[in-house]
Amino acid sequence: MSGLRQALWVEMLKARRSRMPLVTALACAMLPLVGGFFMVILRDPELARRAGLISVKAQMLVGTADWPTYLGFLSLASAVAGILVSGLIAGWVFGREHADRTLKDLLALPTSRSAIVGAKFLVVGLWSCALTGIIFLTGLAVGLSLALPPVPAAVLWQGLLTLAVTSGLNIVLATVIAFAASAGGGYMPAFGVMIMEIASAQIIAVLGWGEYFPWSVPGLYAQGEALGAISCLLVLLAGLAGAALTFAWWELADHAR
Repeated sequence: MSGLRQALWVEMLKARRSRMPLVTALACAMLPLVGGFFMVILRDPELARRAGLISVKAQMLVGTADWPTYLGFLSLASAVAGILVSGLIAGWVFGREHADRTLKDLLALPTSRSAIVGAKFLVVGLWSCALTGIIFLTGLAVGLSLALPPVPAAVLWQGLLTLAVTSGLNIVLATVIAFAASAGGGYMPAFGVMIMEIASAQIIAVLGWGEYFPWSVPGLYAQGEALGAISCLLVLLAGLAGAALTFAWWELADHAR
């Protein structure tokens, strides 16, 4: 893949000069803070009620204020938010060339189109992995500040593993958003597809067919559901299809405009 290193450097420079990394980092850092808020409610619901911090939905929370519950919340929140965040990143990375009207200029460079697409996918993956690290590290800081009951290190490692796998599943599925942004000509088609994915994932999971719908799999995994190999295979196939279609579009589509 000729020119991959140069293309990757350019894509990372674009990301560094934008506000998107800061915005997504702040958004992901909010998840552990929300989880900490729920831990306060679980620890002392009466105090939260007197302070006006508890709502009808919050009263429905079950569990105890401990590390397993807190880490479980982070994984589940990341499963849902991960589709949104990874989708936003993929939509921005692949859609900004249309919005900035730099697509033809980019394709006129001596760098191969496959290298450009490969570099964009690498940026999406590295960016999403960095955000996963922010969620976990911020979660550790919040959990320690709340003085949650001590647990063996294995519990924390298991929480990290669940969070990492959940994030990995969402990263694989982000290739479909990349294709939507490329073929759709910008951010809006990508965001539309992303909203459809999130809504469909929730509905199909409720109907009991989530293990056969790739976008429901991250949430089911985060909840500790026993998923078969078919679920992982479907996620992989969806991701490969999105990547193949994206590469094909950039290589073969008419880019006259």
